[in-house]
Amino acid sequence: MRRKVIAGNWKMNMLPNDTIDFINELEPNIKKCESEVILCVPYTDLFYAISFCQGTNIHIGAQNVFYEDSGAYTGEISAQMLKCINTEYVIIGHSERRKLFNETDEIVNKKVLKALENGLKPIICVGETLEEREQNKAIEKITDQTEKALQGLTKESLENIIIAYEPIWAIGTGKTATSKDANEAIKAIRAKVKEMFENTDITILYGGSVKPENAKELFDEPDIDGALVGGASLKASSFESIIGAN
Repeated sequence: MRRKVIAGNWKMNMLPNDTIDFINELEPNIKKCESEVILCVPYTDLFYAISFCQGTNIHIGAQNVFYEDSGAYTGEISAQMLKCINTEYVIIGHSERRKLFNETDEIVNKKVLKALENGLKPIICVGETLEEREQNKAIEKITDQTEKALQGLTKESLENIIIAYEPIWAIGTGKTATSKDANEAIKAIRAKVKEMFENTDITILYGGSVKPENAKELFDEPDIDGALVGGASLKASSFESIIGAN
C-alpha cells in the first residue's frame, strides 16, 4: 500500500544538541499529520534522535550503510550497527554518494540487500544529470538505476522500500523539476517496478530543492507520494510546512 512520506536528509549538518532542539520544536506540531515523517540524520546524532523520538510519530534513518557485516573497513558502519540502536531507515544511493564516493549501481544493490537482510528499510535514490535530461535520456537513466538497485529482491520486500527520485541538477541548486516532469519521471519508475514485480504500490518520493513554496504543487500530482527534503529539513518550521502540504 502506498504511504504518504516526508523524509528529511540532514546531510553533514546538525550536532546532537541541534537534533534535540529540532525534535522538541517539531514533534508537538505534527502529532496529527497523515504523512509518515522520517529524519535521516548523521551517525553522531542517531542515538539522540532515536531516544528523543521514542513514543512519537517521527521515524529515524541513517544516511548510508556498508554492505558487509564486519571487517577491515575503516570508517564504515554496518547494517547490524544501525539496527542494534533501533535505526529504522537508511538512505542508499544518494547522488552525492554516487558522485563523490564513486558508488556504482552494483554497490547500491549490495547495500539494499544487506539493509533488508538486517531489518532496515532502504530509501533508494535515483536521478539523472542535466546533460542526460537535455539529451532526453532521463527516463532511461532512472529506470535503469531502479532496475539495478532492485535486483535480487522479492515482491514482498517492496513493502519495506521507498524510492526517491532526485534529479541531480535540482539538488541544492534551488532549481526544481516542474511538478509535471517530476510526476512523469516517478510514473516511469513505478512502471519499471510493476514490470519487475507486478506491483505499483511502492512509495516513491520527489527530492530536489523541495520547499514550503512548491511542496503542495508537487504533492498534488497523482504519482508523487511525498518528498525527500534536503536544506528545508534543517529548520523545524519549514519542514513542518512541507509535512502539512502532503
